[in-house]
Amino acid sequence: MKAELITIGDEILIGQIVNTNAVFLSKALNKIGIEIVQITSVSDDKAHIVHALDASKQRAEIAIITGGLGPTKDDITKHTLCNYFNDTLVQNQEILDHIEEIFAKYVNTPINDQNRHQALLPSRAKILKNQHGTASGMWFEDGGRVVVSLPGVPFEMKSLMTNKVLPALRDHFETPFILHKTAMTYGLGESAIAERIATWEDSLPEHIKLAYLPNLGKVRLRLSGKSLDEKKLEIEIDSAFDEVLPLIKDIFTGFEGNSSFEEQIQSAFIAKKMTLATAESCTGGEIAARLTKIPGASAYFKGSAVTYHTQTKIDLLDIPEQLINKHSVVSQEVAELMASNARKKFDSSIAIATTGNAGPTKGVDSVAEVGTVWITIATENELISERFLFGNHRERVVQKAVNKALELVFKQLKI
Repeated sequence: MKAELITIGDEILIGQIVNTNAVFLSKALNKIGIEIVQITSVSDDKAHIVHALDASKQRAEIAIITGGLGPTKDDITKHTLCNYFNDTLVQNQEILDHIEEIFAKYVNTPINDQNRHQALLPSRAKILKNQHGTASGMWFEDGGRVVVSLPGVPFEMKSLMTNKVLPALRDHFETPFILHKTAMTYGLGESAIAERIATWEDSLPEHIKLAYLPNLGKVRLRLSGKSLDEKKLEIEIDSAFDEVLPLIKDIFTGFEGNSSFEEQIQSAFIAKKMTLATAESCTGGEIAARLTKIPGASAYFKGSAVTYHTQTKIDLLDIPEQLINKHSVVSQEVAELMASNARKKFDSSIAIATTGNAGPTKGVDSVAEVGTVWITIATENELISERFLFGNHRERVVQKAVNKALELVFKQLKI
């Protein structure tokens, strides 16, 4: 069973808002075995909406439309759908009473005719009452095809989708089970992983597909399957992962949805009764921010020194100016002393330090090329330092440095 999502609204096309509705709808429909084949965004224009509906007929049995159901003149979805299905608008008394009740209880301005006209709805559509707003949803059937129109306000759409549309789709169509399971890896690129697991990938059953999802130093491996037998599919996907995990045990960090990488780091520190501090230059506090987002981080995270400016490294971390002048601020020597001194100052078991050139130009006190980052892990007994070249895109350099630093400290915890 296939569905297409059609989002209506100029505000999406001009980048004024992000289409978060499509993310929610895709996940919700996938859970009940409905595959999304296309996501289309169109302007508040009758011809564009009609064209999108006609085109979706060739691809999917279900079309889910969001947006364009408000009370103003630019909200034309309802009228367009009414014409498209050769229907007429009639007043729905239940919906009118509901709109008037909302205005009486929750809205300070008086109700007007534009608001009341939201109760004018297609006569042959199944009306989906919106408990949280004035724009009703609509369910149309056309020769075995279903078209559902929902308000674009996210919390209103989610409520209608969860409580009315999804149960109705389950009843209307016989759908297979679709299952996704994703393994998370750190420290190896997708092409290297693909080469390592090629034989395993080639042996996967026809109905189970592997996707590589790379993102700045980490790669997610997602297995997706479709079957009428949910339990059998679950066993097959679990078995496939059991076969591949020995091949990627050095880079595997867990399964998506169970716990995040940052949560795994936190659990490892707490289990080992160890603590952590950070000294960050080019990463600007991003490592600390990622770790302290997790509730309970204070059980192991001692603190962070964001020593972005050279003088701050001298003043807060006691980095000698002569050392900086001799080796430059982006150097192994400076990174190691940053980590070592941070560990002492915060009295932590381990400290991470980063120093680098994120770009687009070199810093005043550095001769290292743009994209160079030194990362040091300081423990009680040793200093572990590595130099990386992360390219010339500033955001990419920072995020790859953060990911790599977390990977290195996680590996240290596993020793």
